[in-house]
Amino acid sequence: MRPGEVLADRYLLVDLLSESGSGRFWRAHDRTLDRHVSVHLLAADDERADGLMEAARLSAALHDRRFLRVLDVDRTDELCYVVNEWGSGRSIDVLVAHEGPVGGRRAAWIVSEVAESIAAAHDAGVAHGRLVPENVMIDQAGSVRVIGLAVEAALLGLPSGRMSTDVTDLAGLLYYLLTGKWPGVSRSGVPSAPLENGRVLRPRQVKAGVQKPLDNLCDQVLNAPGSAGDPHRPGLRSAHGIREALRDFVGDVAAMAEAEASAGQRTVAPRPGRLAAPTPAATPTMRFKSAGATGAPGTQGPAAPPPPARPLDQPVDRSAAQPPVDVPGPPRDAPAESSDLPTQAGVPIFDDENDAVSWMAARPEKPPPPPPFEEPPERPLFAPEPPEGRPTRTPRPGGGAAVSQEFWPWDAGTGSGVIPATEEEPDEVPGRSWMRLAAAVAGCCLLLIAIVFAFNLGRGRSPLGADPDPAPDPSEPTSSTDAQPIAGVTALDLDPQGDPPEENRELAPLAVDGDPATSWRTVTYEQDLGPTGLKTGVGLVLDLGSSHTVTDVDLRLAGGPSDVSIFVSDQAPSSVVGLTPAARVTEAEQERVTLDEPATGRFVVVWFTSLPAAEGGYRGEVAEVVVKG
Repeated sequence: MRPGEVLADRYLLVDLLSESGSGRFWRAHDRTLDRHVSVHLLAADDERADGLMEAARLSAALHDRRFLRVLDVDRTDELCYVVNEWGSGRSIDVLVAHEGPVGGRRAAWIVSEVAESIAAAHDAGVAHGRLVPENVMIDQAGSVRVIGLAVEAALLGLPSGRMSTDVTDLAGLLYYLLTGKWPGVSRSGVPSAPLENGRVLRPRQVKAGVQKPLDNLCDQVLNAPGSAGDPHRPGLRSAHGIREALRDFVGDVAAMAEAEASAGQRTVAPRPGRLAAPTPAATPTMRFKSAGATGAPGTQGPAAPPPPARPLDQPVDRSAAQPPVDVPGPPRDAPAESSDLPTQAGVPIFDDENDAVSWMAARPEKPPPPPPFEEPPERPLFAPEPPEGRPTRTPRPGGGAAVSQEFWPWDAGTGSGVIPATEEEPDEVPGRSWMRLAAAVAGCCLLLIAIVFAFNLGRGRSPLGADPDPAPDPSEPTSSTDAQPIAGVTALDLDPQGDPPEENRELAPLAVDGDPATSWRTVTYEQDLGPTGLKTGVGLVLDLGSSHTVTDVDLRLAGGPSDVSIFVSDQAPSSVVGLTPAARVTEAEQERVTLDEPATGRFVVVWFTSLPAAEGGYRGEVAEVVVKG
């Protein structure tokens, strides 16, 4: 089956999403009901076909709003197919990759929703089989959806009825949402959780701030092999036990669902349960409204502190309702105080020793204002009058300023009042001797360098003593203009991805016969070459007869412009995988291709990576090619 074909006269195949052996996973369009669907295809003689049909039958019997439903199933002589509902949203691997690990309460709510659906499936005797982050989705309405119930495991050839794997993977989903690492049994494409002595590290050892009840749940399930998966055992050994433990931790499930739904519309591309990641600008920030919040949507009202977390094994007492805590706030008509900084009321405080949780409370009253600023003492603008009885100043010998024999701070002339100032000049400027020594050393170094340069130049070498550049060899070409055509070149087609690997082999010699009127051409393709085509490329191998230094390749192409790469190798290539291109040209038609660097080898490959449009599809054509060196 190819894109554009119609399955069962109803489902138009649009995009091939993945494949495994003869299995194909398609995005399709239901032309009857005008809607998108996902289609699992298998060859009728595939050993997984019976398991896929049985998994589709079991999955269709379950009616849970979180499962993407099975819409159609059929089997013909050539193939069997299963049609599923198409979902729009983001899988949690994309969510964590773009937003990072989520908070504990949100992670517990998401996994509790998955656990409730898996518990219902286990009660009916159906296991998911591959409960990985790629198969859990948050849709555009904020609801949790589970993808590929029983069907995906059957398509991969995994055994059915693996309920113990589902239970372990439920704890793995919680671990992944909290840390961004995957510790589950099923194989996933997200980063794996770290191990120590064969045990998965606890979530708290990977990311700080994980609540102790969630940390204990992950550790008890993931590091207790052989104890999970029995639905008849209590506690965390079944999907029912994990669901109850997480619901006790979440508390008000309806408020969490409302907060997830009110997070805003996400800009996503439709995929069957795992949509492409939205751009960061289109990804809304999740805001959870506390249980005690009041006021209009989008505003934050006074809220009561959250209750302390309960141990996972303690049942919830829903009979005694706790009265709401009324936190007084400012009157509506009172202006807000700009100097009052916001508090951190409602932030949890975890006590690792006692496994208790307390909550920061709002300050009962405003903090006292800081003390008033004290002005510095006034300083006199002029020196005060000398006190009575002060000793007289005596003139300095030689006509200098008079100096008092007793200390008076205003006599010194500095105003410091500590040390009298003197007018004597120092004998020598400090550091002058070191400057003289440094100048002498620098002069000696310059003289030594000049002697070395003169000695090297006298020996006919460079100033640093290197040998002069050798004279160019007149037999070697010095530029691409000196290159000469290489004679005796033979050509052979190169089509490593063909079946058989031939591309009009009988016409290959016409590309090097010296006659532009004759040419070698590729077959006509319905699609262009490249990552989206059936082949990545085709081309010609030119045998030069012996090793040559190649500098240019003259191309004369027929038809429209083409994208061409040039390779040079000493060995006859059977593919271009592992070879480094010596030159690339885009939209080439008739030009000289100069190699980035001259390359030496016996074989030159002219490799088409894009073909021009032709009648009936795409076709490349080489009228003449000349190798120069």
